[in-house]
Amino acid sequence: MSKMPKTDSCSSSTRRSVDHRGLRLLIAGGGTGGHLYPGIAVAQTLAKRYPGAEVQFVGSGRPLEARILKEAGFRLNTLSVSGLKGVGRIDLIRGILKLPGSLWAAWGIVRRFRPTVVLGVGGYSSGPPVLVASLAGVPTLLHESNAQPGITNRLLSSFSRKVTTAFPECETFFRGKAVLTGTPVRPQFLACPAAIPERPFVLLIFGGSQGARAINRAVVDALDELHPHFSQMHFIHQTGEQDFVQVQRAYREAGARALVKPFFTDMPSQFSKAHLVLCRAGAATLGELAAARKASLLVPFPGATDNHQLRNAESMAGAGAAEVVPQEELSGKLLAGRVEHYYRHPKELERMEERSGRLARPDSARKIVDLIGDLAGLD
Repeated sequence: MSKMPKTDSCSSSTRRSVDHRGLRLLIAGGGTGGHLYPGIAVAQTLAKRYPGAEVQFVGSGRPLEARILKEAGFRLNTLSVSGLKGVGRIDLIRGILKLPGSLWAAWGIVRRFRPTVVLGVGGYSSGPPVLVASLAGVPTLLHESNAQPGITNRLLSSFSRKVTTAFPECETFFRGKAVLTGTPVRPQFLACPAAIPERPFVLLIFGGSQGARAINRAVVDALDELHPHFSQMHFIHQTGEQDFVQVQRAYREAGARALVKPFFTDMPSQFSKAHLVLCRAGAATLGELAAARKASLLVPFPGATDNHQLRNAESMAGAGAAEVVPQEELSGKLLAGRVEHYYRHPKELERMEERSGRLARPDSARKIVDLIGDLAGLD
């Protein structure tokens, strides 16, 4: 690698004088909306704090990343990189063979953009940029959204100044570096109304940015049993691309009132209408539920690395803010029963909403921007 001028370290005794118009933040990570959206929330908060600062992202190049970041107005740099944990032998070999190229590409991005600070938001695509930036002397910061930290952030923590976390449980993994901030969410979620009319009862369903077949099938199977309530029940359903046609047809044939799309670009608006949310338990989603003060039925993705979605969901349910439905128990009959229960007991929903709101950390993005400013030597 060619030599790159090192960035001065930041401490209480020595601070670099950086004009915020020259502040450049590189946000590394992605692959799913769960990694991207916290990064976008930080980027938007940084832009308000430091007008003229420049932000770019580094990701794996999936179409979803490009679409989300284009809509948010940020540039995406891409790497050819793939995960190494929880994959088969062939995919593991392929992932290892990609490492030298991804490190070299990450070095090129860092050299061209010359970031003042690099923020890793999780996912395997955050590894190469954070590592090469740290070796070049650029201050690096990580964000860990899950209660059970991923392998990438555990390894990268040795190369980073601080690790911001969403759950206090993470302190044991990042001793001395962990800063509890919560997960940054887009400000639109914080603006969701505190109270909405009881009827019609609105169930919001989504399985993440890619959809979730198990959730989609359970909802379709539940429609017959929920039919008696259709006059006072409305469905908002993000299906993902693969199941969109089948799910849309099922609602139409059942006679249900439903807004069905493969992907919502205005999810905060959909949250604002919902009485109950049925979804996975990704950390970014839980942060959004808390910010919007929403009650939820959580179906953790059983294939999540280290079963981290179950840990996230258990933390939420332990606070009385959600109910956990294991995927192996999920069925149309069970789902219809739980939805009908909350339809008939709005006071229970109100209690869950109140407890969900207690978990919100509306200043999360601000706290992370504070740390970025500190690392950059800004007052």
